[in-house]
Amino acid sequence: MLREMMEVWRAERQETGLMEVSATEECVGPMRLTQEPIQVLLVFAKEDSQSDAFWWACERAGFRCNIARTPESAVECFLDKHHEIIVIDGRHSRYFEPEAVCRLIRATKPSENTVILAVVPQRPADQEEPSVLPLLCAGFSRRFVENSSVSACYNELIQIEHGEVRCQFKLRACNSVFTALELCQEAVEITSEDHIIQYVNPAFERMMGYHKGELIGKELTELPKSDKNRADLLDTINTCIKKGKEWQGIYYARKKSGDSIQQHVKITPVIGQGGKIRHFVSIKRPHIDNNNQVHKFNKEERCSGEHSQSECHSLRHRDRRKDSIDARSLSSRGSDAPSLQNRRYSSVARIHSMTIEAPITKVINIINAAQESSPVTVAEALDRVLEILRTTELYSPQLASKEDDPHTNDLVGGLMSDGLRRLSGNEYVFCKNMSQSQLAIPVTLNDVPPSIAEMLNDEECWEFNILELEAATHKRPLTYLGLKIFTSFGVCEFLNCSEATLRSWLQLMEASYHASNSYHNSTHAADVLHATAYFLRKERVKSSLDQLDEVAALIAATVHDVDHPGRTNSFLCNAGSELAILYNDTAVLESHHAALAFQLTVRDSKSNIFKNTDRNQFRTLRQAIIDMVLATEMTRHFEHVSKFVNSINKPMAAIEETSTSSVNSDCDGQANIRNSPENRLLIKRMLIKCADVANPCRPLELCIEWAGRISEEYFAQTDEEKRQGLPVVMPVFDRNTCSVPKSQISFIDYFITDMFDAWDAFACLPGLMEHLSENYKYWKGLDEMKCKSLRPPPS
Repeated sequence: MLREMMEVWRAERQETGLMEVSATEECVGPMRLTQEPIQVLLVFAKEDSQSDAFWWACERAGFRCNIARTPESAVECFLDKHHEIIVIDGRHSRYFEPEAVCRLIRATKPSENTVILAVVPQRPADQEEPSVLPLLCAGFSRRFVENSSVSACYNELIQIEHGEVRCQFKLRACNSVFTALELCQEAVEITSEDHIIQYVNPAFERMMGYHKGELIGKELTELPKSDKNRADLLDTINTCIKKGKEWQGIYYARKKSGDSIQQHVKITPVIGQGGKIRHFVSIKRPHIDNNNQVHKFNKEERCSGEHSQSECHSLRHRDRRKDSIDARSLSSRGSDAPSLQNRRYSSVARIHSMTIEAPITKVINIINAAQESSPVTVAEALDRVLEILRTTELYSPQLASKEDDPHTNDLVGGLMSDGLRRLSGNEYVFCKNMSQSQLAIPVTLNDVPPSIAEMLNDEECWEFNILELEAATHKRPLTYLGLKIFTSFGVCEFLNCSEATLRSWLQLMEASYHASNSYHNSTHAADVLHATAYFLRKERVKSSLDQLDEVAALIAATVHDVDHPGRTNSFLCNAGSELAILYNDTAVLESHHAALAFQLTVRDSKSNIFKNTDRNQFRTLRQAIIDMVLATEMTRHFEHVSKFVNSINKPMAAIEETSTSSVNSDCDGQANIRNSPENRLLIKRMLIKCADVANPCRPLELCIEWAGRISEEYFAQTDEEKRQGLPVVMPVFDRNTCSVPKSQISFIDYFITDMFDAWDAFACLPGLMEHLSENYKYWKGLDEMKCKSLRPPPS
């Protein structure tokens, strides 16, 4: 009778292997505003007493139920409904493999919040209980031993609802809560019951000038306090919150820069299991005075008494462009500043009251608001601006047709994209060249051979010949140069490691570069390290960074291309290499360099230069190193340069050109711009980017040699692409037809000139710019002679 009733019930709903048994067709997504009935998907190839029992159990529990007969229809139904519980028949493998069905479902995004139950057959009493691990590895959450009792199935489903399903609802809510915290305008700080910082949101970082890595894990008592609070205020706060009561009031906090900031603070104790206080949540915002003006976050935003508020806004914003930025026309000076003096901006108070959104959304909303009261011609122009802003390639200049400049197009295609995403059967897996040099490594710097020591005496000069050091050290220049530079910057003292540990680490890193590469070998790493050290010694760079920044920059330069295979990211993606798959075709090599450097470093205590470093300091240092290595990836080249110019060069130029204050005031204003955490990050990125591609700014003979080496590496890649039948990402680098002068001219025009103009404006590098000009003339001369080689033909 039961089976007949079910057949009548389903007859009208059966369609292509999928039966809808719910009275509601509503698709319930992964987030609910109200609690909807639980949805259950039964995956049974054949109807039997077990599937019937689960169906009636769902009816009894008030759950909505679907039945799928095939793996395909199960995935289709799940993607449509996002069921909280899935029951898969695992008793018979002749219809489908239950593990395979589970993996199919687990491969979908919504399944992370789903409980999947495997129905397994009963075993004879004398048979050993099988392991549950294979099911768990396949993605199942639980197993259910075959039992056609409706009550047994009902009990199982109710237990799942009150256990795992409810936990999943809470986890989904947590994701949303943390997203809200990340976007929240108010600064949020969460500490443990012992006042150890466990979380700060980005608004807190911006307000206080710290990076979260400098805070998390520290006790509040370790942070510097402002002396503007009354003496008993902290005791009053602690007495209140320890009783489980909320405290709110005005409190002075000390920013990382040392300035005090007046805040409105609300501290709420969070009661956990057992009625004990488990956390304290502090919500902070700048205190608003009687004039309803928001206190400024940064010293550089404070205006002198000589100017009115509107004049201060004009000075602060005068150098921002109205138009979208063409990265090829970026100037290192704020020449367009006077034209924007009369531009009007919303008050700071109004901006602070806006709903928190992504910065680009804020910009679009401001433009939309401006359109409402603008003349037709202005509104139409703003429409075109909005079209540009809504694209995703804001920092990538648009090129002319490929026929106009094939060299530039090929360089951009090869260096600034991740290939055509066409996976090939030809797996490109490179092996690590870990062999150690046969050259005896000195015990200390005092034991360096005299000839090498004499070369290293010139290490602080830009004209230092790294290729001579390469020859003298039998292609192991990185260890020797590294010992000299790291010692001069006091790296061992900063890291609290011995010189022997540093030497072992340098040897390990150098051995991890591929000596067989014509360009991306340890000599290139040594060259980049040399340029990095040279830049760090420039006065304006040195005054902008602290010692941790310097140490991070030197380490990043040393490891930035470790284990480079001599092929571009585009090649690895097209070849379907293991690294491209591991890093999802995104910044493949740079991610590998950074990850491998740390893997190798911490593997052996003898070469672990971080082994004596404080945990919080190590995390900050590690983050800085990773960020700098990733900055060498070329897809974000124009973004990094644009941000540097607009956040640092232009505001500093505006202060130089427009300030009527004293010279000391100018210096203070520029120092405030340079020393903010965000801008120090931009300076470090720009520093390593320029060091990485400084070859066109080296003396001519070095420039020519490096041009030949990189060209040979690109030729070898093109040869291999043709052999393997892969897309040729840089067709102009065919060794039989390529014009090396044209490729160098395109590289300098497109990537080098604007970037080094901006870096020179900041760091003052006249010698480099003179070399760049002379080298450009050299390549132009060869091109005009129709010469395709590195040097002119003999006369």
